[in-house]
Amino acid sequence: MGSPAADQVTTTTGNCTGPTNSFTPPSFTIRNLPHLSDYLSPTDNHAGSSDHISGALPSLRNPINSNPYYRPSSTFYISPSDVVLSSILFDTTIANSNSDSTHDVRVASPLAYLRAGPRRVINFDPAMVRAAVVTCGGLCPGSNTVIRELVVGLNELYGVKDIYGIPMGYRGFYSADPIKLDPDSVHDWHKKGGTMLMTTRGGFDLEKIVDAIVKHGYNQLYVIGGDGTMRGALDIFKELKRRKLRISITGVPKTVDNDIGIIDRSFGFDTAVEVAQQAISAAHTEAESAVNGIGLVKLMGRSTGHIALYATLSSRDVDCCLIPEMKFHLYGKGGLFEFIYELLKQKRHTVIVVAEGAGQELIARTESETLERDPSGNPLFADIGVYLKKEFKKWWDQAHPGELFTVKYIDPTYMIRAVPANASDNLYCTLLAHSAIHGVMAGYTGFVSGPINRNYGYIPLEDIATTKNVVDTKDHTWAWVRSVTNQPDFGISED
Repeated sequence: MGSPAADQVTTTTGNCTGPTNSFTPPSFTIRNLPHLSDYLSPTDNHAGSSDHISGALPSLRNPINSNPYYRPSSTFYISPSDVVLSSILFDTTIANSNSDSTHDVRVASPLAYLRAGPRRVINFDPAMVRAAVVTCGGLCPGSNTVIRELVVGLNELYGVKDIYGIPMGYRGFYSADPIKLDPDSVHDWHKKGGTMLMTTRGGFDLEKIVDAIVKHGYNQLYVIGGDGTMRGALDIFKELKRRKLRISITGVPKTVDNDIGIIDRSFGFDTAVEVAQQAISAAHTEAESAVNGIGLVKLMGRSTGHIALYATLSSRDVDCCLIPEMKFHLYGKGGLFEFIYELLKQKRHTVIVVAEGAGQELIARTESETLERDPSGNPLFADIGVYLKKEFKKWWDQAHPGELFTVKYIDPTYMIRAVPANASDNLYCTLLAHSAIHGVMAGYTGFVSGPINRNYGYIPLEDIATTKNVVDTKDHTWAWVRSVTNQPDFGISED
């Protein structure tokens, strides 16, 4: 059979009738998810072991069945065979052996991850659970919401009473006293920015951390942080497994930059894009009110430009978006200055958004400066906003001496990351927290919860720790940016 005509491939739902054509998607590979039973033996008795962190696994009926306020429906519990596909884009022409299509196949064999949600059988006795919650790294809108929902979810869904907050990030495990948490103590945390547990960078000492976990008798660990924190959580998972401890660890990915891979987005990202609009609007007002005015806004984005990209698409006041994934030059044919000058001739003002990691190769730095790192091990970047402001003035004074020119530079970084989560992120944080709780109570460990193509799944920490979410400058989203700003590729885009 030849390739179907485009108008013959339709979807039928309900009683819809019309031309259809069958398509068999490629086979997929189910990603194994670590479970405590991988190295601990199960038991049929009720309590398993009186020890919080060692002994066999209990196998218990989910206590949600006995919830006095909610009766689970027949479809409430997730089947162990339910999976979420990592890719839902396929080229239907590959189904035909006679097809001469030259289209690229998006994913030849997509991965499938176990679907997140409550299980009928759990492997923790709620009365024996001692849970620890820790936040690491920089601030992010929604951190307090995740903490609150972990505490409330553990307590009200499963009846867990012993829940502790670890202050000061990873180092707090071995250098600070834990904070007892309950629904009353965290009831309004979702309305606050920052993290009520306090946070730090660095301080990761694997032996000290795991020894402290054992000393305090924690058997569930909920780690909230970015990619560096997830790598640390992976190391902790491996050490817990090596010691054969009955302790589950899960990560809740936190990064305003939205640079964690596999999942659709990270919590705090929606809030960051929303708050960035205020800075862009202010820059636009400043630029529009000046003669030859430039409004320059630097947004977060060390290695990826998602905030700058989506803030640009949301604003419509931005004339140029500069991100780490796209190289650019300043002077000469096809350079940034040439583009900006043409804009100033046309509309007498312009607004530029730049991600903090963009254009770093343009800034002269000593070898020692390029080697500098923050406590988390991330490279210390030069301030691209300050650099561009200085270069703009230098260029204008040389090319257009005596003519009026103004650059207003706005850096809203700390304003953005310190605000409370918006409604969208608050909802998202609740779903993340509850997904994490259900997975841990079911005995899974060494995993992260998150939406994959809008369906929540469980992803091994190993996958999250080694995958980045970068802006693809060849896809439709970046094409939309180019169509909104009409900016060129500055003459050096790669094919």
